[in-house]
Amino acid sequence: MALKISRSRFELFLQCPRCFWLLINKGISRPSPAPYTINSAIDTLLKEQFDFYRSKGIAHPLMVRFGVDALPFKDSRLEDWRNSFIGIQCYDAVSDILLYGAVDDLWINKQKELIVVDYKATGANEHKVYDEYRRQMEIYKWLLEGNSLSVSPTGYLLFAKVNKKQKFENGVLNFDLILEPVKLKSDWIGQALFKMRKVLTAPLPASTEECEYCSYVNKCSDKINSPPIQKGRCLSQTP
Repeated sequence: MALKISRSRFELFLQCPRCFWLLINKGISRPSPAPYTINSAIDTLLKEQFDFYRSKGIAHPLMVRFGVDALPFKDSRLEDWRNSFIGIQCYDAVSDILLYGAVDDLWINKQKELIVVDYKATGANEHKVYDEYRRQMEIYKWLLEGNSLSVSPTGYLLFAKVNKKQKFENGVLNFDLILEPVKLKSDWIGQALFKMRKVLTAPLPASTEECEYCSYVNKCSDKINSPPIQKGRCLSQTP
């Protein structure tokens, strides 16, 4: 049976093979971050906006403003492709891995190419295209191509950036919407999946200084040479 790997777990492998190995082979995950509730709310609102224009078969004003000659892609599969538990799926026979990921949005240009779009919220003074963002979109491109769909080499990051100059005028927090084109290449993904399979069938990989989680554990191990701490109540818990 093929190993099913999500886009986020693929990213974990790229960041730290050791953390990935521990999660898949031993069920030991990294500590969970605080929930990104504002980011999720912005995702929902943007999807609702673009779905309105999708239903009308016309371009969103933001697409017009930034000169993107395309329309929101209308397809019955989009609901599943946006579902985090289903997503766009593609099987890689070489690694025997079924990779999947949930896309934020898809547009289609006049050449009938799909355009990968991902929403990002930021409170920074300037938005930035991180390598992780690019990889995320390249995985979506690979998944779509694996389903025999033509995909544009240019995707877009749609940033919702907090407008700090307006502050909380009239009790409202304003966001500026910015489209940032991103050049995408997906030819590296097959080889990465092959390496992933090799890592999983090998002994636990060594830790690296680049991984802050592994670095934290190593520093604790170096400094604390004592028996395991007995189980007790966390100080933040009420008696």
